[in-house]
Amino acid sequence: MVPVTHSAAPRPPVGTPPDRATLRWVEECFGRGAVVKMVRPLPGGAAHVNHALLVETGSGQNHRLVLRRWLPHAPHRPADGAPARPAAPHVGAEFSPEREIAALALLAGCPLPTPSLVAADPAGAYCDVPALLIERLTGHPPRPSPDDLPEYLIQLAAALLAVHAINGASTMPPYVPYNRLEERQPPRHALRPGLWERAFDVASGPAPEAPSRFIHRDYQPDNTLWSYGRLTGVVDWSDASYGPIAVDIAHMRAHLALRYGPPAADRFLASFDQVSGGYPHDPYWDVRALLDLLPEGSGRTVDEAHVPLFEDYLAARLAELGVSTPS
Repeated sequence: MVPVTHSAAPRPPVGTPPDRATLRWVEECFGRGAVVKMVRPLPGGAAHVNHALLVETGSGQNHRLVLRRWLPHAPHRPADGAPARPAAPHVGAEFSPEREIAALALLAGCPLPTPSLVAADPAGAYCDVPALLIERLTGHPPRPSPDDLPEYLIQLAAALLAVHAINGASTMPPYVPYNRLEERQPPRHALRPGLWERAFDVASGPAPEAPSRFIHRDYQPDNTLWSYGRLTGVVDWSDASYGPIAVDIAHMRAHLALRYGPPAADRFLASFDQVSGGYPHDPYWDVRALLDLLPEGSGRTVDEAHVPLFEDYLAARLAELGVSTPS
């Protein structure tokens, strides 16, 4: 493995594809005669852009890899029909290659399939920008049929048990909400702005006490891989944190509700309760997860067509907290 480098270097203007110097660095990671045979852009990403690579070594061995590059103000391109996600929530010390390096090191002993770190250039000393080279796992983004959804949700729930059991969690940066409530702005297409005001009031209060563990922090369907109905990997550990496990559960529930409907979110919670042997979930975290999609701007958008579903889901969570909401 190439040593992690820390010396800063002047950064050239950045285009989306990796430049020749970056690809040369990748080849040098595998020794004399290695050649990058294929470069293919991958969807998703917030503060970074991902490319699938195929590298052939001098001895003819092939390596399937992902090159992750941290681009300033990289645009977020959600999958068709997917809910909006924060774009580059807090670029800097809180969202950095070093953070993902630390997470992947802790995950090395995890039974859950996660990428292995192959090489790192967190300061951009050799590449056009800070970059990580990681193993590319097999599988594709989830696309379960309605009949497959219950099994899919059970697997998503069971995977979290392995994540939350990781040793050394306290060495990770602490959980910080994406939306720090500096701006209390409902979605620009809000139909019930008063509902969002109630949500901001709830989120401004004290969070429920909860034990902290290693958490993914951005646990949602697009960060999982599947093959023939089986979970083959959990990826994108740039937000991994030390925080309440409820953050992972609420984040997944919000994305499931917006993609498959609120019953899927409830079924996921029931699945986690089942596989964990009992889990008391506080709806406060569900409110927090929805507010993390706001404020809009800086690449974040809430599709107008999704607003009614957002608001119905939010109203139900506030009702569980005993908060009266305007009609």
